[in-house]
Amino acid sequence: MGTEVEVTGRLAKCRLPDMLVHTEESRTALAGARRATLTRDMPPPAIVIEVVSPGQENRDRNYRYKRTEYAARGIAEYWIIDPEMQQVTLCLWVNGQYEDTIYTDDTPLVSTVIPDFKLSAAQILAFGHV
Repeated sequence: MGTEVEVTGRLAKCRLPDMLVHTEESRTALAGARRATLTRDMPPPAIVIEVVSPGQENRDRNYRYKRTEYAARGIAEYWIIDPEMQQVTLCLWVNGQYEDTIYTDDTPLVSTVIPDFKLSAAQILAFGHV
């Protein structure tokens, strides 16, 4: 948390994801930096996770704009946690584009970055409501 990701987009130059998982390379690139910003000339993180806030503007931001911006960075996985829709969309980087898998209920997410990840969409969506 707290690491910015520089992007190329019409609406934003930098994004502050709700959470991200570094690669060894992206973590090393930030070593000694005064500000936790992964610039475009640095390696991207492995996973970016965003939680959709209520409202159509927020939905568009997460499902359209951020998706495009993170894809342009070549981020391996972009997770969209959507409490309103009660789903988690995992956008997986495959051959130069994202392929989406939507997870609901008790189906565990399948991550290529975290192979032993065992949480289901229901478990992820329950965080903060316990």
